[in-house]
Amino acid sequence: MRNKRQVITAQTIATLLVFVFLVPVLYTILSSFKEMAELFSTTPTFFPKKWSFANYIHVLSSGNYLRYILNSLIVATTSTIIAIVINTMSGYALAKFKFKGSTVIMIVILSTIMLPLEIFMAPIFKIITFFGMYDSLWAIIIPPAATPTGIFLMRQYLLTIPDDIICSARIDGASEWKIFTKIIIPNAKPAIATLAIFSFMWRWNDYIWPLISIFSPEKYTLQLAIANLTGEFGTDYTSALAISVFSMIPMLIIFILFQKQFIQGTVESGMKG
Repeated sequence: MRNKRQVITAQTIATLLVFVFLVPVLYTILSSFKEMAELFSTTPTFFPKKWSFANYIHVLSSGNYLRYILNSLIVATTSTIIAIVINTMSGYALAKFKFKGSTVIMIVILSTIMLPLEIFMAPIFKIITFFGMYDSLWAIIIPPAATPTGIFLMRQYLLTIPDDIICSARIDGASEWKIFTKIIIPNAKPAIATLAIFSFMWRWNDYIWPLISIFSPEKYTLQLAIANLTGEFGTDYTSALAISVFSMIPMLIIFILFQKQFIQGTVESGMKG
């Protein structure tokens, strides 16, 4: 009975937390179907009195939002693929290879997590300017390709893979590349899925760095386009709500597809240090 009460209590708390977090999201989605007059009515409503798709039609027909969505997809997808390759290789090297200075390298990588991003912006900006990447999508894709969080996540998960499997493969004559592609990657799918979700989310929702490294309107990401709806003389709230709903869709799809691997990877990555 005690365990049953604990389960009921935990489920109740979890349900309340889900409700608290979902209410703002649901209100945003429902408000995107409201007209301007109802949105700013003195008696606010949760559900629209009159459902209208005018906001979505206006967003798709005016401006260049389809281009902004495409830019965000290119940036988030490309950066995620590069991040998976670099962080998985780095995590594998730090988890399974014993070499002089590996501990120091890991400490240095972890120490950078404690530093705010603003510290790195000036030197990164100089680097992308030197290589001629300023005002290009590559200026957003390349800098965050390898992250200390991603390396740490992959290392912690790969530590849970038994060394005996790798040693057996080496005895059988397998090359390091074959071990990495045939043993490490298949066994690290949960961690890779977790890294993919985080990386895609960070790049998709990024605002500060694209604002610094992009100035041409045709190269704007979706987050920059949404921010531009706030002007000197007012804010186009109806369009902002509609385009914000569009910005949620890719993240929902990614999480629904990889939620099982995400939960498994998050749990198992902290099992061994």
